[in-house]
Amino acid sequence: MVAGAGWYGRAQIPGAPLTLFTSLPIYWPEASDLATTLKGEEPPHWARRAIEADRPLRPVDTLDAATLGGRRDLLMIQPRPLSPAENVALDAWVAGGGQLLLFADPALTAHSALALGDRRRPQDIVLLSPILARWGLRLEFATEQAEGEHAVALGEGVAMPVNLPGRFAATTGGRPDASCRIAMDALLAECRVGRGRVLAIADAALFEPVDEPARTRALDALLARAF
Repeated sequence: MVAGAGWYGRAQIPGAPLTLFTSLPIYWPEASDLATTLKGEEPPHWARRAIEADRPLRPVDTLDAATLGGRRDLLMIQPRPLSPAENVALDAWVAGGGQLLLFADPALTAHSALALGDRRRPQDIVLLSPILARWGLRLEFATEQAEGEHAVALGEGVAMPVNLPGRFAATTGGRPDASCRIAMDALLAECRVGRGRVLAIADAALFEPVDEPARTRALDALLARAF
């Protein structure tokens, strides 16, 4: 697919590495032990295949000047809580011109075979309040929702699956050079932060391990919008 204006298309720099920071089993499959992981018998996640059709993924497990330096694009999907130093590094990187696509789910519905408390288990409730507040956002969860996946339109015939999504709300007291536009019933926020940009989605159900063309189209559209 060719990148273009609006929602639809692939990321705009084919071949350029895309840094990935996530607690979900997207780059590496979920496995109960290291030996199973090293066997490599599990097929790759559909999202990894879709992204690597255009550009290599570069997974990192920490955010600092070394991992972010020299990179323009960052994909964060249901990340673990950030340390104070990581919040500072991420904020500085975005403000300096970085482009971030963030999926932050306040109530992850994906199943995990790993036990509660296992450090390898995906982050069930995203905890990013400090950095979101820095950019003028607050992530909320509407308790009156009924669980169940449904699609929301992104435009141009593209729809994204969501399940118990959160909502973004604007806050005050953040960076003076940050401004956000909240859209799609508060499911999406687009922010200018210094010289950089953030596109945030208050859900991560898109990355359920179900290989469907509709999911690939939605991811393509969001990558194109963010990068």
